[in-house]
Amino acid sequence: MKRAVLIVNPQASRVDDASLAEVERRLMRAAYLRTLRTEDRGHAIELARAAAEGKGPLKGELISEAQGIPRKFMENILLDLKHSGIVRTQRGAAGGYWLARPAGETTLADVIRAVEGPLANVRGEFPESVEYRGAARPLTEVWIAVRANLRAVLESVTLVDLVEDTLPAPIGELTQDPEAWVHH
Repeated sequence: MKRAVLIVNPQASRVDDASLAEVERRLMRAAYLRTLRTEDRGHAIELARAAAEGKGPLKGELISEAQGIPRKFMENILLDLKHSGIVRTQRGAAGGYWLARPAGETTLADVIRAVEGPLANVRGEFPESVEYRGAARPLTEVWIAVRANLRAVLESVTLVDLVEDTLPAPIGELTQDPEAWVHH
């Protein structure tokens, strides 16, 4: 499926919400649509260039607006991603953030580890470090298995998979089980 970016700047055009929703609906029939909103003149050009070239830099505030995430929270996430080497930054008027390596080489596991820490821990410790006694002794192996399964899923999904909505087949198979969607 084709990809498209719709950049909306209410300061630069007079489009009501209903008209915008209709434009989005029509574009979504023909392409994977990403809608970005900005109120600053000139940002539309930066966003379009970055989207077309698959690189940045993109301003942190534009990323937070596009994702509906509070700016300060997004800045903290971007700082974690920078410290882990997932994104690079450039200061100044033309500055911003961009991926440090190709999106196809960056997995969800990389991002989660950068922002949240280890994929699986027990009371703040690595599963293999936690000791259980008696009948609970097998719990260590259970936690190791949980971590292995999280890895199997999160290390197989790249940023490209997300953007192009092409998740690996095993992920789709897991989500076909109706029980996967039920909160217990």
